Amino acid sequence: PLSFDFDNSSRDSPTFKLNPFSWTKVANIIFVDSPVGTGFSYARSWEGYSITDTISAAQTYSFLRKWLLAHPAFHKNQLYVAGDSYSGILVPIIVQKISDGNEAGVKPAMNLQGYVLGNPTTTPHDDYNYRIPFAYMKALISQKQYESIKTNCKGEYINVDPNNTPCVNDLHTVTDCTQKIYTGQILEPTCSFTSPKPVGSKLDASLLGEDAIDLLSLTQVPELWCRSYNYIFSYIWANNETVQRALHIREGTIREWVRCNASLSYTDDVFSTLDGDHDMVIPHISTYAWIESLNLTIATDWGPWFVDGQIAGYTMESYYKKSRLTYATGAGHTAPEYKPKECFAMVNRWFAYYPL
Repeated sequence: PLSFDFDNSSRDSPTFKLNPFSWTKVANIIFVDSPVGTGFSYARSWEGYSITDTISAAQTYSFLRKWLLAHPAFHKNQLYVAGDSYSGILVPIIVQKISDGNEAGVKPAMNLQGYVLGNPTTTPHDDYNYRIPFAYMKALISQKQYESIKTNCKGEYINVDPNNTPCVNDLHTVTDCTQKIYTGQILEPTCSFTSPKPVGSKLDASLLGEDAIDLLSLTQVPELWCRSYNYIFSYIWANNETVQRALHIREGTIREWVRCNASLSYTDDVFSTLDGDHDMVIPHISTYAWIESLNLTIATDWGPWFVDGQIAGYTMESYYKKSRLTYATGAGHTAPEYKPKECFAMVNRWFAYYPL
């Protein structure tokens, strides 16, 4: 229900304001620090930090069952599992475990209704590979450059043969055109203190690259606004001893709270929705291709949806349990962060079974 009041906060003293578009207005939300080692979560042994996709999903499922046993008043509540970005891998596994448990008669049964994915990782190779056609669609590279790289690389921009010199050269050209772009939202400024991506023989497959940014080293926020500057307040607030006591964080369990823990020993072992259409981290065209691969029958074809009489984005709906793909126009990688009003309207209508 709260968000940082960026305009009235100082670097050392973050303040809050009520968030008029908080999803907690329409749902009870449990935020889970997962996998172990993220946020305030911790393990009692070093081995406990060695996590895979399937282990992480199993731990989240176990947590949900334990939480419901401890809070029986919520047994009958409708349950939706939600996540964005890499959660596109984990959420479907968690949902499958819930469904399997219900069918096996495990108690308490969970009133599973569906899941929500925002700009999700689905098939990592394809997600990254689609960055090239996305760059062309958004005029970040020219038609000539796109046709050249498509021909020379034969549509493969990740696992590139280093001996394919024309393809490697084309990838260098794309890197030159895009390395200074903030991939989370291509229309926003990038941080001037972020190191440029190194030029390599394949398209950079990292996500937001925040490990290259030492936010707390800034003595003051530069005049040119960058979204990452807003995250400074989360570090200061979450590492405050008074805040941690109020949140009942066990003393000594974590050294420092960070937004992205790059030191985790994590193994991807699963290979195989709401989307912002200006996100180059997980391009919306990759999500669309993934949904098309499910071969669902279209119930309502592509069309706009509105908030306050203005186009908020576009949506399409399939027959299978009213599954829906929704785009938030102009949104970045985590759509509710970039378009909070529009995404709140979307989820409010969705939970109420009201058409977008």
